[in-house]
Amino acid sequence: MGEGAAESIADRCVLGVDLGGTAIKLGLFSFEGELLEEHQRPTPQPATPGSVCVEIVEAIRSVDPDGLASVVGIGLPGPMDAEARVARVCINLPGWEEVPLAAWLESRLQKRVTLANDGNCALVGEAWKGAAQGCSDVVLLTLGTGVGGGVMLGGQLFTGHNGAAAEPGLITLFPDGPECNSGNRGSLEQFASIAGLKRLSGAEPSSLAMAASRGDVQAREHWERYGQLLGTGISSLVYLFTPQLVLVGGGLAGASEHFLPAVRQEVATRVQSVSREGLQIKACALGNGAGRLGAARLAMQRLLLSPSPQAG
Repeated sequence: MGEGAAESIADRCVLGVDLGGTAIKLGLFSFEGELLEEHQRPTPQPATPGSVCVEIVEAIRSVDPDGLASVVGIGLPGPMDAEARVARVCINLPGWEEVPLAAWLESRLQKRVTLANDGNCALVGEAWKGAAQGCSDVVLLTLGTGVGGGVMLGGQLFTGHNGAAAEPGLITLFPDGPECNSGNRGSLEQFASIAGLKRLSGAEPSSLAMAASRGDVQAREHWERYGQLLGTGISSLVYLFTPQLVLVGGGLAGASEHFLPAVRQEVATRVQSVSREGLQIKACALGNGAGRLGAARLAMQRLLLSPSPQAG
């Protein structure tokens, strides 16, 4: 990139989009990570690829009507191909198999687009501006419609063979447990997602959190049991990656005060001390904004700062 090109980009910005099962969250950011504009709208139901693509285009035009953003990063609940162009599968969204979303959006937006797993986006956001700053080995779980996540090892995202890692929510917790959309049974997602919490408690998460805050004994017991189940899954991840830090984000993380003590106790009980030495387990600092920030950061890194940017 020549000096003239660098100067023309320097006064522009980048878009980050976080696609979830219930909401599409967007942020227009400066290259320093300052949030300039934000927008949120419901995810269309059913969230088929065509309807979501149209909704993302309209949402981007709402948050950036003047077309200031030079590139766009999209976080999705599932793995991408190695080139970050195709959504391989999003198990909790109907019809999402081998969807060439980057190409679809580029033809409509006339901007280059890159895709990433939403958990990886949240982790990149937290590493840039949030709770994972200064950490090189981190596991993050997003607790929402599903349970996603990301892993950072040695300061680099761990994406595995063909870019499909990491999917910590799909590890098995109970082999004979409820069926998962992934084809697994008894996955961590079946117990630690919003639906899993509702199956456990019979209550909406917001109501359960308010009841626990009021001192309701049964509500507190439900959150403790939820924390024990989540902590059991996290224990396996700690043995595998021995991170410095485990972060929980997503919609349920807003109630983390009610379940993180049980998570920490479960990990302390199940994991030998040498594998959890110095380990911290805490909530994300950026809340639901981590995903869109991380998507924007990845778009900058891949499409603007890389010596061989993706074709678009």
